[in-house]
Amino acid sequence: MRPFKIPYNYNHVVSSIIYRRIADLDLASELHSRAGFKFFTFSQLSILRRKTYKNFLVSEDGRFHLFISSPNHELIKNLVEGFIDKPEIDFLRRKVQVEYVEFLEPPEFRRNMKFRTLSPIIIKTVKKDNGELRQWDVNPNDLKFYENMQKNLVRKYREFYGDYDGDEYLKVIPYQSSIKRKRIMIPKEGSETYHRAYHMKFRVEGDPRLLEFGYDCGFGEKNSMGFGMVVSS
Repeated sequence: MRPFKIPYNYNHVVSSIIYRRIADLDLASELHSRAGFKFFTFSQLSILRRKTYKNFLVSEDGRFHLFISSPNHELIKNLVEGFIDKPEIDFLRRKVQVEYVEFLEPPEFRRNMKFRTLSPIIIKTVKKDNGELRQWDVNPNDLKFYENMQKNLVRKYREFYGDYDGDEYLKVIPYQSSIKRKRIMIPKEGSETYHRAYHMKFRVEGDPRLLEFGYDCGFGEKNSMGFGMVVSS
């Protein structure tokens, strides 16, 4: 295959591909139009043979892969069917062939787990700026990062399942040397919005149901735009 040039800010491109490959068109339309949580996430692109440049990177052999995850089993089933039925995708006006799709076995979920991010985590908070309330991206050196991560996860769990009757507390301990900031642009209503998101490894203690849901749905915010996906480490 020929080398393939990929911009650094590709999250919105991958998200659009996912919506277009959901076999059930009604489900795709419902997800896309739904306000709030979409209940899926995906990783950054994994490119084994790559070169990096100032404004883009290159897959030297034209290949890459990614992971997609959701607590919605019907969504995953529809995506698999969609990629198998229509294996050719349009990635920035270039035709890309899906070579294979496979399911991966999840880990055994316990009260204590170690995770590392496959796509960086975004956590937001609201602060006053010149007398007005504005949203700010929080970094992992701020305790608000972990407080809001917990609240966000419980809120998503309740919305997806209808209720949550367990212990809401999460104890999250990051490995400081693993924290890496990424600045990622997401187009929004004709403008460019940049977010500060964080790759990291962390240890977390909590209800295994919450940890499994975070694994399936993503930790933090904007999961359906490719943020907050983790793998057990």
